[in-house]
Amino acid sequence: MTSYTNKGPKPTNGRFISFDYLQFYVGNAKQAASYYTTRLGFKPLAYKGLETGERKYASHVVQQNQIRFVFTSAYNSGDDDFNNHLIKHGDGVKTVAFEVENLEGIVQRAKEQGAEVVRDIWQESDFDGIVRFATIRTYGHTVHTFVDRSLYQGPFLPGFMSVSDDSLSATLPPANLDFIDHVVGNQPDNQMESVAKWYENVLQFHRFWSVDDSQLHTEYSALRSIVMANWEENVKMPINEPADGKKKSQIQE
Repeated sequence: MTSYTNKGPKPTNGRFISFDYLQFYVGNAKQAASYYTTRLGFKPLAYKGLETGERKYASHVVQQNQIRFVFTSAYNSGDDDFNNHLIKHGDGVKTVAFEVENLEGIVQRAKEQGAEVVRDIWQESDFDGIVRFATIRTYGHTVHTFVDRSLYQGPFLPGFMSVSDDSLSATLPPANLDFIDHVVGNQPDNQMESVAKWYENVLQFHRFWSVDDSQLHTEYSALRSIVMANWEENVKMPINEPADGKKKSQIQE
């Protein structure tokens, strides 16, 4: 195991404050949100769908302390982007969103380093204020959305309406989940290093910790990992890849 003490120069083009939310593409958003509220201690927070004027997707948001999950399903069976993701990955994370300061600086840096911009800077607003966003592509089919909510006072994001608590919540014990510590990105063999360098170059994350298969293995399975982190080290992205063993790595499983 290797721990790194040299963060490199402190980024001056912007700051990653925290994980803002994780968005899951799922077959049934309402059912997924209900499971997390009745089994894992989350509370309903917000909703966007037909009732709010959204015609393409239904999104149910749940929260527990500093953790926000967005479960999204498509109304249209012909939505290729959504359906292809669901076919390939099943219910899974599509968007890892970060709350940021200096959105322009972070996006400009990403462009200069060759990142694929899925959607350039845009803003949305309602009576609670303005939120500004930008989205870039990272590994596989996953994207990162940068969120500047410094001018917003609403419960989640513009376009979402608040929802009432589940009636079962009062009878359930707390789960005591506080915040997202890290989000893992599993890669095919021999791609971990290139993805780690992408985070170094594009987001100016640094190497926080790493381990190889000589240290992390069982008789049957092994993996390698590099943990990338923002300057403050409260946003961590472990990048993993499989290593040879008697059977498949847990990543391949």
